[in-house]
Amino acid sequence: MKTFMDCEAYIDLFEETHDISLESEVENSIHLLEDKVEKAKIQTLLTGKYDSYDAIMTLHSGAGGTEAQDWTDMLYRMYKMYAEKNDFKLKVLDVLNGDEAGLKSITFEITGENAYGFLKAEKGVHRLVRISPFDANARRHTSFASVEVMPKIEEKPNIEIRSEDLKIDTYRSSGAGGQNVNKTESAVRITHIPTGIVVACQVERSQVQNKEMAMQMLYSKLVEKEENEEMEKMASIRGEIKKIEWGSQIRSYVFCPYTLVKDHRTGYEDSNIQSVMDGNIQEFINEFLKKI
Repeated sequence: MKTFMDCEAYIDLFEETHDISLESEVENSIHLLEDKVEKAKIQTLLTGKYDSYDAIMTLHSGAGGTEAQDWTDMLYRMYKMYAEKNDFKLKVLDVLNGDEAGLKSITFEITGENAYGFLKAEKGVHRLVRISPFDANARRHTSFASVEVMPKIEEKPNIEIRSEDLKIDTYRSSGAGGQNVNKTESAVRITHIPTGIVVACQVERSQVQNKEMAMQMLYSKLVEKEENEEMEKMASIRGEIKKIEWGSQIRSYVFCPYTLVKDHRTGYEDSNIQSVMDGNIQEFINEFLKKI
């Protein structure tokens, strides 16, 4: 309301005085009002069952060794900067470093208003095209990394997890942490045998805390699996052929021979690839939300 009143006041003052120096103030107030209206429109699209929840994201490097692992690290930096720009909190839960550089995989939690509602747009395979800094012959490489996104479900849903269906392994944490890192087997990996789902956590101080967080992640993944199966069933009833699994390529990031980031689902593009890699991905997310 204040933005609208400010805009109206500047316009009235300009019409009364015809003071040229007020033109920039009028334009700025109009732009601020437009931004506020656009954000309000996007908020109305966040009506999904879990849109208001926090998000848990996992990035996996694809085939390609060090190049793909470096790309996974670049994507993690992008999401970290996106979180910072939107006043979200990010907490790393599990990480597997690359052999020479980058990351083989990383799981992190993003906490904030409608975090899952926004970040569900990132679910899928992200493709990189660039001149590899790891290739002595400076050849162009194509790399892939997958992004999984699920809501962080704190209350236990109506899903039964039997202890006999779980394989629980403990291991030494590999990331940065307190004095116990690499000295005690506090990290926990849980495999849900019936589904093959694997979750892990290594950042908490004790094995008990890591197990609790891993179990929470398992519940979230099982809920997501159940919902995906229901969506597939409904799509089958409607006769839809289009697949809805997360594994399809959603976006390409081209550094060479030109610079362009293109979302293949919406057609939205941005040639300022450095800005995108610095976390400015909200327009890609907004366009996705308008399409679903």
